Amino acid sequence: MNAWRADWNKFARDVLGVTLDAEQQAILSSVQHNPRTSVASGTARGKDFVAAVAALCFLYLTPRWNRKGELVENTKVALTAPTDRQVRNIMLPEISRLFNRAKARGATLPGRLTAYDIQTDSKEWFLTGFKADEHNHEAWSGFHAVNTMFVVTEASGISENIFEAIEGNLQGNSRILIVFNPNTLVGYAARSQKGDRWAKFRLNSLTAPNVVEHSNRFAGQVDYAWVQDKLQQWCTPISAEEVTEEFDDFLFEGRWYRPEDLFRIKVLGKFPKVAEDVLIPMQWLEAAHERWKEAHGIEPSDDWQECLGVDVAGMGRDATVYCRRKNIWVAPFRCQNSGGTADHMRVAGEIRAARQHNHRLFVSIDTIGEGAGVYSRCNEVEPNSPYIISCKYSEAARMNERELSDTTGERRFANMRAYLFWAVRDWLDPRNNTGAMLPPDSLFDEEATEIRWSVRSDGRILIEPKDDIKKRIGRSTDRFDALANTFYPVRVRKPIDTARLSRLVH
Repeated sequence: MNAWRADWNKFARDVLGVTLDAEQQAILSSVQHNPRTSVASGTARGKDFVAAVAALCFLYLTPRWNRKGELVENTKVALTAPTDRQVRNIMLPEISRLFNRAKARGATLPGRLTAYDIQTDSKEWFLTGFKADEHNHEAWSGFHAVNTMFVVTEASGISENIFEAIEGNLQGNSRILIVFNPNTLVGYAARSQKGDRWAKFRLNSLTAPNVVEHSNRFAGQVDYAWVQDKLQQWCTPISAEEVTEEFDDFLFEGRWYRPEDLFRIKVLGKFPKVAEDVLIPMQWLEAAHERWKEAHGIEPSDDWQECLGVDVAGMGRDATVYCRRKNIWVAPFRCQNSGGTADHMRVAGEIRAARQHNHRLFVSIDTIGEGAGVYSRCNEVEPNSPYIISCKYSEAARMNERELSDTTGERRFANMRAYLFWAVRDWLDPRNNTGAMLPPDSLFDEEATEIRWSVRSDGRILIEPKDDIKKRIGRSTDRFDALANTFYPVRVRKPIDTARLSRLVH
């Protein structure tokens, strides 16, 4: 038992008698060690199978007994899906097959198998499956236990209310595993693939062992013939010269393809092409992260203009965020914990230290709210410095009486916030070929991909209110704001005496 508890994959092999592929093994290990695991998957990639394996591992490896044989650490496992059919015809049959397979191998697992449950002699130790009903929160109230696990299949079809009820039970040694086809860009399941609360996996049918090996070694999983058919139905062959990151073009067996949304969802295990109102598509971020990693995170030459964007923490917020950008390269975001209180002098001191290191450094401070105090202090130290910028999101998107536009010169903006956010979009857009390099940061990615935009009746771009974004992701877009600040247009009205400035700073 100790060996199996230490390695759930060993229990799956020894007792359940199953052979998981490498990616499924990684998912099972994640459930063993992480409280939250999210799996976006292509069709017939074994997501429900590995979920059933994980559920049985948790059911049998987490309870504890004392020397008298009394259950002292109980375990409850709940399986749920949007419909009763999915519970009855998909989830529970996987559980039944594994339970009976173990028995046929001589490993009799405790409990009695029924249509919807595994019931043991203890009412505090069981596995059960039922339809997720958003109107019946009481159904979840009985799942307080020392060890609690929730397995949610087709999670993109589950309402926010259900997940709120589940979250209320995630106490003690708890697990939640959600598996789904990524057919929508919004909702709890979609967000689980963006934030850092989750261990995240994507099961791509192109990398399935049956497809790679042109075999049927893993019965029931996607096979090579099916993938070939979908390549013809849902993809367009393209030349290497046509390849672009924006469309998730991919190479398979020496040929380039451009996928339709059905192929993204059902084969690649990716979300559909970004909705038109999403500010930053995830694939743009992934490309920028790859360029940053390929450069090994090495900071570029000091010849590039450098700007420090500062989003200042205040009451109720834990950290001030600093974003340092040199043209196309961004340093890792730095967060300074404030304990939820404003600390203007400390932030101003950080800015002064950065300016002393580089007296040509521009500093763009969000001066709506707590940032106003930091800006005032910086101005006391460097009076009228053109390098200290007051970044007001609410002001008009203008510079020197000229209305600001996007890179095409066609779009105009409702305010400075809309202009700056769109500047980040233009910078990351592969069509503009900027070569933008962003450090990998899951919190930034979650913020960027949750921001929506619209067009006002006068044709100007408007970014949705920050409070609306905060309701969806549970926090403010601090990292994105800090980066956006670095795109503030610099107003320099006369030549800068750099020698005088250096003396002033130091």
